[in-house]
Amino acid sequence: MKAVAVSKFKDIPAVMDLPKPAVRPGTVLIKVAAAGINPFDWKMVDGIMDGAMPHQFPLIMGVDGAGTVEEVGEGVTRFKKGDKVYGQFIHAPIGEGSYAEYAIVPEKSGLTLAPSSLSAAEAAAVPTSGMTAQQMLDHLNLQEGDILLVVGATGGVGSFTVQLAKLQGIHVIATVGDDAAAERMKKLGATVTINYKAAPLAQQVKAKYPGGVDGLIDVASNGDGFTANLDLVRPGGGALTTMFVADEAALKARSIHGGNFETKGSAASLDTLSLIIDRGDLQVPVENKIRLEEVPDAIALSRQAKGKGKTVIII
Repeated sequence: MKAVAVSKFKDIPAVMDLPKPAVRPGTVLIKVAAAGINPFDWKMVDGIMDGAMPHQFPLIMGVDGAGTVEEVGEGVTRFKKGDKVYGQFIHAPIGEGSYAEYAIVPEKSGLTLAPSSLSAAEAAAVPTSGMTAQQMLDHLNLQEGDILLVVGATGGVGSFTVQLAKLQGIHVIATVGDDAAAERMKKLGATVTINYKAAPLAQQVKAKYPGGVDGLIDVASNGDGFTANLDLVRPGGGALTTMFVADEAALKARSIHGGNFETKGSAASLDTLSLIIDRGDLQVPVENKIRLEEVPDAIALSRQAKGKGKTVIII
């Protein structure tokens, strides 16, 4: 089968011809239709999970995926051959990922039946981004009418955050870089958009909301940027970053809860998203569809933070 893999940590991804995986007890073999690209995918190549989980090489990349169950292993009860599934394919050993024509995934991982209303490409865009947005909002525990600032709103996580917050009656401020992005954010549910290129973000937010915002979800800023954005949050509010750059002392000094956020993938969390999607309340933002052969270039763009919107691999 064809797969995008690396031969060692920090290697450049390449399309390789690798053996089709054999199903094991407690796992399902999935014929992959699409895989979603996330920054965490190349961070695993860099060794972010080294020491925490076993790895195997060649290491097939990819966490998010969607496809059809081709074979079930001994003891599997949740799935049967022919089921359309989606979710996070990550498991031990790291290296049996979703950037491949076939993938083997444990039944008890973050895998579930795909939403009936989505194509495979759309389903593959949901798992990590959708669950991250959903769980961050749960963690902040904002109330109807509260004000939420989303920094990095136009990406996958941000786009889901804007929509899910809107469904909860939250007043959403979305950062954008141009008029087209502003229009898209408004359609997704943002109450206000702020072009961070027009003037300093803090200056613009303080002018519109002198009393501060109730919550901050920042999926884009470095450490200094995140700390600076804390000044926009009222005391008692909450702030989360997915970039692992939070200064706990800075949060405490401002009486703000939150900090670094790590997604806990689960089938139950995905099932909740599936219900929201199938009732038509959540749009899935797929901006770019590429082939396996184009993945190395897409990963290079992601590393440079130059990718625009959610990218999905059609397999």
